[in-house]
Amino acid sequence: MEGKQIPRPIYQVRAELFRTLAHPARIQILELLRDGEHSVAQLIPGVGLEPSHLSQHLGTLRRANIIQSRKKGSSVLYKVSDSRVFDLLEVAKDVIAASLSEARDILTQLEHSHMAEASPASPPTEP
Repeated sequence: MEGKQIPRPIYQVRAELFRTLAHPARIQILELLRDGEHSVAQLIPGVGLEPSHLSQHLGTLRRANIIQSRKKGSSVLYKVSDSRVFDLLEVAKDVIAASLSEARDILTQLEHSHMAEASPASPPTEP
């Protein structure tokens, strides 16, 4: 049994994927790559990071097989390995939007109930 590697449970693999995606710069990079291949120079303005920091994030995404790179002349071009990652980002956006909408509805209800409690009662009528 020595040397045989025990497969990791799928929940651990999923958690690693989400940990890799759990940085705003990496989400920005993926959103920019939605339009196709980009070089580091093309990504810098959209992400707003120093080239060394951007390269670290690109490396993290590449090691997780979320993006691929290829050399073209003196540039390295990056692209998303599987376009379904964009579906994942869209679902995340929808979940967040639904949660925010629900929170907004609750706040509206609270405001209305607070206003109803705060409004002065009608003055008593005199006999």
